[in-house]
Amino acid sequence: MPGFPRVECDHCGKIRTVSIDWARKGAGFTWLFEAQVMRLMKEMPVNAVAREVGEHDTRLWRVFHYYVQKGMDACDISHVERVAIDETSSKRGHQYVTLFVDLETKRVLLAVEGKGAEGLRSFKDFLKEKGVEPSQIKEVCCDMSPAFISGIEEHFSQAQITFDKFHVLKMVNGAVDRVRRSEAAHQSNLKKTRYIWLKNPENLTEYQREQLKKLSDADLKTGRAYRIKLSLQRFWLQNEYYAPLYLEDWCNWAVRSKLQPIKDVAKTIRRHAQGILRWFVSKMTNGFLEGVNSLIQASKRKARGYRSIRNYVSMIYATVNKLDIKVEPPRAK
Repeated sequence: MPGFPRVECDHCGKIRTVSIDWARKGAGFTWLFEAQVMRLMKEMPVNAVAREVGEHDTRLWRVFHYYVQKGMDACDISHVERVAIDETSSKRGHQYVTLFVDLETKRVLLAVEGKGAEGLRSFKDFLKEKGVEPSQIKEVCCDMSPAFISGIEEHFSQAQITFDKFHVLKMVNGAVDRVRRSEAAHQSNLKKTRYIWLKNPENLTEYQREQLKKLSDADLKTGRAYRIKLSLQRFWLQNEYYAPLYLEDWCNWAVRSKLQPIKDVAKTIRRHAQGILRWFVSKMTNGFLEGVNSLIQASKRKARGYRSIRNYVSMIYATVNKLDIKVEPPRAK
């Protein structure tokens, strides 16, 4: 679009650009063009839209950032009290974005580069900028990352921590698989059986059930580890009064199992028992965030990656929060 006319102001003597009503100030595009590309960007990756309209994608990202941020600014977060925290990879390797989600509205409140305690500091600053006191956050759900724990204790000391039960079970599944891999070195019948031990019994195929039944009769270490895992799954079916006793009994059994990976996990669970038991009060999990992460990764694959963290974060806000982005000129006064 050609440059706008510039004139010398009669009052201050400065050179000023003429204001027009058919384009946003500083945008370089008309309202109509922005409306069109934003409609396209809801359905297509930005680089695909750039090819479609014959424009460089960097300029279109600027438009995208503006309207996504406008949509985020319009979100009311004044009542947030229960927050879930998780990480999602931005690129291959160890590049992460930390997500803070309001579990009541299922909205991503903030996505920041990095992981751990610094992300908690950024979230605290974000809340203050929005006029929300950090002390308003009463419950936080996360994994057992020491960095998350220390960050919450430092910046949200009044919040109760619930450790995500799916993360706990993932740890135990990992321990079961380590036992299997070690035993498979001299037990050939354990090879190619990884998913049998990781799945819940009701999710096994008929063939897998038959395999599991045969392997269960073989008195394998992996079988013992599997039974210990199933016992922990029943922990979340207990009531809040019996749960502490159940968890302590489970830890004792796991430590006496003579299976080192299981013993290591049991010690970790015992150290974090208070946060695990908090589930019986808060009922908080990161299950929703697992679905969010799948959605984000699918969008990333579709776009074949994003060149910057800012682009990635804007995509997360627009995709997960389903922002109602409207491109329209300001109403005449």
